[in-house]
Amino acid sequence: MIKKQASHQTKIRGIVKSDKMDKTVVIEVVTLKRHLLYQKVYKVSKRFKIHDKKNEAKIGDEITAESCKPISKDKHFVLVKILKTKHD
Repeated sequence: MIKKQASHQTKIRGIVKSDKMDKTVVIEVVTLKRHLLYQKVYKVSKRFKIHDKKNEAKIGDEITAESCKPISKDKHFVLVKILKTKHD
């Protein structure tokens, strides 16, 4: 019996802020929100821990991650693709 992949998986896109842990990177996702009363647009950022199986993402890279079943207490996303790399 073949199980189909769930179509309701969440994809997030962000910039790697830390790669100090083994097989884990921390990304920051920035979204824009609008205040309900004053209509001012402001930035909200949130950090996520991403499972990086091959330790290939480095600080400054822009990556895409997809939700998965919990890998640990804080890791619920897995690295899908590195979109841009930071050139030194």
